[in-house]
Amino acid sequence: MSLPSTIIKLALGLLWCIIHVVISLFSLCSHLMFNLECYLISSGLLRKYRNLQLSRIKYLAIVVDSREAKNTVKINQLLCWLKTLGMKYVCLYDIDGVLKKLFEPSMNGSRDDNPGGYLDVSANIKALDCCHRGMTLECISGSDGKEGIAKAANLLCSTYLNGDRSAHENVKSKSVFTETDMASALKSVGCGGPEPDLLLVYGPARCHLGFHAWRLRYTEIMHMGPLKSMKYGAIVKALYNFSKKHQNYGK
Repeated sequence: MSLPSTIIKLALGLLWCIIHVVISLFSLCSHLMFNLECYLISSGLLRKYRNLQLSRIKYLAIVVDSREAKNTVKINQLLCWLKTLGMKYVCLYDIDGVLKKLFEPSMNGSRDDNPGGYLDVSANIKALDCCHRGMTLECISGSDGKEGIAKAANLLCSTYLNGDRSAHENVKSKSVFTETDMASALKSVGCGGPEPDLLLVYGPARCHLGFHAWRLRYTEIMHMGPLKSMKYGAIVKALYNFSKKHQNYGK
């Protein structure tokens, strides 16, 4: 191996190490700054976070990775924080239904009559009769969405076929299903539900982890990192940032 090629390889290796160190230091500094900010928010030292204006957040959704959803201590702590912040209507979701199984025993069987006139309530929205009294909680899973889609499709198909027979017995017409038709069908089978204003995602992936897509048309999605490292200050900051956003469309 010639001397110039050796020097080039050493220079490239050194450059890679320098870039790696710079990126690692930047990531470490960002992490430390975030933790410091969360601590200051939790301590009430940052004035702008003291009085949150949550009038825009009528319905909040929390998505949790199914592997982390088994951590009942963290889930209960999260719900207590949300209740302290004044959240009234919360939807909990994980794709495997861990949270649904967790909270079903502690939910009473009665629906909330008319929570603020806002909720288009489906069958699984119930008021908690436990430590989170006063907060309406909805627990859904990925299987609820699949079942809802199947029922809605069957309803649309049967409605179309029945209507076709009665109106045009011998004429073949092209079927056109609009977004409104699908939303109406989902509502009819009890899988419509309200659209969350804000969706907080706890998990390794920066996505909604299979949350029902028809309820996310105008929803703001924020990734909060792993559930095990959740922070009260991070939740307050997320709610504050959402309250300051301006939407030119939607609700």
